[in-house]
Amino acid sequence: MGLSISAAALLAIIVVVLGKGGHVRFGPALTCTLFGFTLAATGLAPAINTGLAALAGLLASF
Repeated sequence: MGLSISAAALLAIIVVVLGKGGHVRFGPALTCTLFGFTLAATGLAPAINTGLAALAGLLASF
């Protein structure tokens, strides 16, 4: 049985862990989050989603 987790949830967990560990401060994490939301509203979003889906398929094949 495979475990499926969305990329957004996985990245959110990574940001929280890095923030709690003191590796990333609140300001830069918030800036990157806002940049991600802004980027998702552009015409580049479908290409990014396609690339992430291809990467997930590649990783799943291992």
